Amino acid sequence: MLIKVASALHIGLETVGVDVEINMASRGLPGFEIVGLPSKAVDESKERVRTAIVNSQIEFPPRKITVNLAPADIPKEGSFYDLPIAVGILSSVLDFRIPKKALFFGELSLDGSLRHTKGALLLALYAKEAGYTHLFVPKDSVNEAAVIPEITVYPVAHLAEVVEHLAGRYALQPVVMPLPSSLSENLPSAEFDMAEILGQEQAKRAMEIAAAGGHNILMVGSPGAGKTMLARALPGILPPLQTTESLEVTKIYSASGNIPAGGGLLATRPFRAPHHSTSLVGLIGGGSKPQPGEISLAHRGVLFLDEFNEFPRAVLEALRQPLEDGTVTIARSLRRVQYPAQFMLVASANPCPCGYLNHPKKPCICSPREVQKYQKRTSGPILDRIDLHVEVPAVEVDDLAQHFSAGQEGAGLAPETSQKIRERIQQARDIQQQRFSSDNIRVNAEMKNAHLKQHVKLTPAVEQILRQAANRFQLSARSYFRMQKIARTIADLDGVSEIAVKHMAEALQYRPKINNEE
Repeated sequence: MLIKVASALHIGLETVGVDVEINMASRGLPGFEIVGLPSKAVDESKERVRTAIVNSQIEFPPRKITVNLAPADIPKEGSFYDLPIAVGILSSVLDFRIPKKALFFGELSLDGSLRHTKGALLLALYAKEAGYTHLFVPKDSVNEAAVIPEITVYPVAHLAEVVEHLAGRYALQPVVMPLPSSLSENLPSAEFDMAEILGQEQAKRAMEIAAAGGHNILMVGSPGAGKTMLARALPGILPPLQTTESLEVTKIYSASGNIPAGGGLLATRPFRAPHHSTSLVGLIGGGSKPQPGEISLAHRGVLFLDEFNEFPRAVLEALRQPLEDGTVTIARSLRRVQYPAQFMLVASANPCPCGYLNHPKKPCICSPREVQKYQKRTSGPILDRIDLHVEVPAVEVDDLAQHFSAGQEGAGLAPETSQKIRERIQQARDIQQQRFSSDNIRVNAEMKNAHLKQHVKLTPAVEQILRQAANRFQLSARSYFRMQKIARTIADLDGVSEIAVKHMAEALQYRPKINNEE
């Protein structure tokens, strides 16, 4: 007797349908085999399925059972074939029908309960595209899948539940979680409020511009100047994810198993801060089974690289293509996987090995050669891909006391809160959303040259300033266009359609401050 149960497999963020074919032979010695290029985890399903069925108070059939996972030319990985295999075997033993338009997906525990399984959201998206109407997933994974409309998603806590449901003796209650029209109520939380950072007004302004336009930013300053604190405060001024962005981010986290049991749609922008000892695979992604790295986990959010110059050069050089294209492609002998990586890079670095170059009080103990060697750890092409370069000077203790006293007395000099800054950024983002409504981009930093021609019109006076700066500072063609994007963002923050001279002049203040040329 041959039974077919529909399931699926994930290759990166793509999902491919898998037919789980179970043949129950009445002749021959009892046995249980799985074919179709199963991995070790899939092959171990035999013992999990057998034990789960027995512990569900159901007799395991003493027959020769052959399970084929088709198509047989694609390697099958993961433990989520347990449920479809068990359902197929039990449909023969207990004589119940399996709906044709139903997908089954989940890992079994030895007691018959289902465990949280990664990739439920991807499965639901595939089910909708492929025309399936019913989806059976572990109860702890249902919140991921239930946000996709036009699919009836059933939460399965135990193997016995789905058997009773299919036999018509028990009705599983489907879970419906409509996609929210807006995630604006899910305001991001941050470790620090911008109002807690005293001084550093220029750096705060640069962070505001970066957040408004999605620009990359590098902060250079002495230890204790506030670089890390500024970066940690950034999530508090970023606007919440849009629904489509949330789906993009949740897909990546679902595929990589980074959504906890019971978790669902992600509502806040990712903030990833890997240590400088992170490997190339950890940052970019990869492995024998290609997994997303930190740059993909930071998609539509922030990638904070503290101690930028301490990262291995090969790791930083691997950022070139993702920073330019917004995607990363991982090629292996058996497969080629592409992950999105449209992130905002926030980097911080010391100006020299000791950290006190140009410090107003502490002398630098580094030789000129050591300073030059340290700064050359980051290549010119990487620095050229960073839009905003800002110096974060050390704040004098007297200035800190003055700021604190002014804030306490309410003298009108108190720093702006993250909420107030976020409101300006949201207004600028709204302008960009309207501007790019017919384009496949969201923020100014994503503009290509064709978009610049369409959306960035420079007056003769503004163009003259830009050309003079390009000639004087020997700006590359990439930097030339990036200055236009930054000026466009500054104008958006001012709520004006025309880029003025002051907007371009401010943008040019953030040209690279680290000399990396031979």
